[in-house]
Amino acid sequence: MAEYVKNEVMDWARENVRGQWTTVMTPFDEDDEIDEDALRHNIRHIRSLGTRGGGFSWNMGEFWSLTREERIRLFEIASDEANGEWPIAAQVTHTSVKEMLYLADSAEALGFDMLIIGAPYMVTKTDDQVIDFVKILSEHSNLGIMFYNTPQFGIVLGADALGKVCDIPSVVGVKEASFNPEISIEAHQKLGSRSIISTPDEWILFKGKELGFEQQVMFANTSDWRFDLPGNSSYVEFIDKAMRGDLDQQFYDENVKPIKSVSDKWWAHTVNKMNGVLPVAMCKYWGEVMGLKHGHVRAPISELSEEEKTQLKTEIKSILG
Repeated sequence: MAEYVKNEVMDWARENVRGQWTTVMTPFDEDDEIDEDALRHNIRHIRSLGTRGGGFSWNMGEFWSLTREERIRLFEIASDEANGEWPIAAQVTHTSVKEMLYLADSAEALGFDMLIIGAPYMVTKTDDQVIDFVKILSEHSNLGIMFYNTPQFGIVLGADALGKVCDIPSVVGVKEASFNPEISIEAHQKLGSRSIISTPDEWILFKGKELGFEQQVMFANTSDWRFDLPGNSSYVEFIDKAMRGDLDQQFYDENVKPIKSVSDKWWAHTVNKMNGVLPVAMCKYWGEVMGLKHGHVRAPISELSEEEKTQLKTEIKSILG
């Protein structure tokens, strides 16, 4: 549970939003209900890797397919498993202001530490609309906020507009997942001294070393539980060291890069196959190979074919054993 008052949120975030934060997917059972036992299993598995915090109802968590009641139940289970000992963040993105605020209130009441918000897809077509929407959440909630900049919501903000978002009280930074390297780099260079800017991929760390900026948190991706196993957390170890300023190129090349190359190949394949949709099905199946329990994806996302699953599993096992 967050232990800060609203005007101290940046100090709290600078200290606590560090290292590898994960994206927790939403497992479904054969009746298409949230598989609560599987979710608890997955959280415990992920925590055993040394992951610093977790995000729930994320895009990869298929929030767009969940009812209000399901999102709240997701928050309840996450809060229970975290038990005030593991920082957790709730995505409350919605097209409805009332629903967004209801979700934010629920997350705060359940002891969540942070909120994440993206543009309310469908109706925000200008930067100012997005900024005003984030202001509504900031004025309402006591929790710190990360803004999620991604084309999945239908609009991508440039670095200058992201600066205006970061000027909003209680906004601590940006998950900069625009997939536009120029925006990520410019956001770090212009905003990184006063806000937490996180591009959820390792390339930004090496580019930062070249250009003179550092990132304090990987907020948040699926690479911890897709690349690591209990007792062998090379990815989490690499990220933790990098976030402390120790960017170990040799360790990365030997322990992370081989499996990341498999991930990059399948990420691109799945995104291209689905015409730009996040590779939820690929990540869910990858998790199954690694010992997590994810179940199916909800429509209209399509599953991997059996042939794709077999090939992906073979390639994962060839690297990780």
